Amino acid sequence: MTTASTATPPALQKIVQRLQQTTDPKRRYEYLLWLAKHLELFPEPAKVPENKVAGCVSQVYVVASLKDGNVFFQGDSDAQITKGLVALLIKGLNGLTPAEVLQVKPTFIRDTGLEVSLTPSRANGFYNIFKTMQMKAAELADQPSTN
Repeated sequence: MTTASTATPPALQKIVQRLQQTTDPKRRYEYLLWLAKHLELFPEPAKVPENKVAGCVSQVYVVASLKDGNVFFQGDSDAQITKGLVALLIKGLNGLTPAEVLQVKPTFIRDTGLEVSLTPSRANGFYNIFKTMQMKAAELADQPSTN
């Protein structure tokens, strides 16, 4: 079993381990679809260009807010598998401080085993979603937290 980076937060590590235990690509996709189905509804007014993830074939939107010093993400996609990837990242990164989000290395993506199941464009999109979330966390790092 591959070990994820030490900077991988516990919630993300748990998801990585679950995916590592699933050797069947179809089961991995089913898990992504399940995550997509349980993703919190994304506010329509937030579907604006500044919240759109660049470099994705699908329409993907991500917003971040800071509460009590922790980052909370919301996201959406018009493609269910991509929406599942967004949900995976939200579930794995929500509640961290901006600094903790920035410390996460993208090696966890390889550790999930998803890259062998995803098309190259979708795998690239997954990375772009992750980098966008880190960028949004960095933007929040200097802002005052809301309660």
